[in-house]
Amino acid sequence: MPHDPGAPLTGRSVVITRTLGQSRKLAEPLEALGAEVLAMPVLEVTDPPDPGAVDAAIAQLATYDWLVLTSTNAVDRFFARLVFTDRTGEALTHVRIAAVGKATAAHLREKGVTPDLVPDEARAEGLVAAFRVRGVGAGCHILLPRALVAREVLPDKLRAMGAHVDVVPVYQTKAVDPDPAVLGRLRDGTVDAVTFTSGAIARAFVSAVREAGLDPDSVLGRVAIASIGPVTTDELGALGYEADIEAPKATMAALAQAVAEKLGARVSSSAEPQEQGGV
Repeated sequence: MPHDPGAPLTGRSVVITRTLGQSRKLAEPLEALGAEVLAMPVLEVTDPPDPGAVDAAIAQLATYDWLVLTSTNAVDRFFARLVFTDRTGEALTHVRIAAVGKATAAHLREKGVTPDLVPDEARAEGLVAAFRVRGVGAGCHILLPRALVAREVLPDKLRAMGAHVDVVPVYQTKAVDPDPAVLGRLRDGTVDAVTFTSGAIARAFVSAVREAGLDPDSVLGRVAIASIGPVTTDELGALGYEADIEAPKATMAALAQAVAEKLGARVSSSAEPQEQGGV
């Protein structure tokens, strides 16, 4: 279907760096806004080296007060282990469930589970604050299935509150070779924005671009850098890059709209007559 020529992202090209299985949730709102979407996943999600820890935790799930899920990947992989260990259904009956944000909560609802806690701020710090309001502390047992490598903010702060936290890996991410065609577009400077939805993806993108023989500084210096939220923005900053765009909410729709507002503003600005001369 042809794009509406009046859509804010008509004529704009946006690179999505999410994993292949997750890219459509960002591609669809971007395409609806008129963008040409270029998928260049730099990571893939795979099983952890050893699922024994999560399987053992599932067998003892009734002993936990809270199950905390901090990403849609964690939801998918944890539920996959529930099915594998034949523990679907009754396994979640006696444990309360916290989701880090609305996207993770919505993914849980798609699986027929309504979370008991969803913080307003979709990041580890927001979840900690919500738990503090709930009085979570000493004597509370929390299960945190997550990526093999992840930020330690959440478990560290919960333990500082007195909670007992078991962290179990349910997935890991691995680098994948980027699409040569999209790399060519980045090299040629025919991309308007690159989106990042996690710090891990940002790091993998920089590495992939460098390994392909391109200069990440040059590539990212020619595009609008779009971040899903403060944590990813901070990770980009640690890599030496400033986000030009940050979604007001950590959702794919909000990120797409933020990109449209930024690039649409660029179109308007470039169309304005420029003063000639000057001191």
